[in-house]
Amino acid sequence: MDMFGQVKNFVRELIDITVVLIALAIVLTILVGGSLPFVGNVVGNMMSMVKDLGSNGVVGLIVLGVIVWLFSGRGGTAVARK
Repeated sequence: MDMFGQVKNFVRELIDITVVLIALAIVLTILVGGSLPFVGNVVGNMMSMVKDLGSNGVVGLIVLGVIVWLFSGRGGTAVARK
């Protein structure tokens, strides 16, 4: 495999691990409540991001569409292919 393919696979695996850690942080925040050490306020940050996207109208919808596209499998992440 070429060097570019190895880097691409490494980035895909890094994204997979990051998505799992974010999901774990959300579950822990919901179970424990509030801000956790080493995790922070993940749910609050996500709610803030959704609020910001919603208040920006069409630009927010475009950004949301790009984010969904990236995680739907067409963006090349390994998350959607499993």
